[in-house]
Amino acid sequence: MIFKVKARPGSKVEYVKEVEKDLYEVAVKDPPEGGKANERIRELLAKHFGVSKSKIKLLRGSTSRLKVFEVIKD
Repeated sequence: MIFKVKARPGSKVEYVKEVEKDLYEVAVKDPPEGGKANERIRELLAKHFGVSKSKIKLLRGSTSRLKVFEVIKD
């Protein structure tokens, strides 16, 4: 499953919210420095979809707020 994520780094509250089909908004407390926010987004998405973090792959947008992720399900 491939979907877009609108990232909200540096937020006070962390959440994953489905905005529309295949578009999620993910807020994380971590800053957008050194990939910290991307790693935390992967952790939250893994929890949301009930898979391990290794099953969440960032396809595009590592330095952008609009990202494309893939969930690899067996």
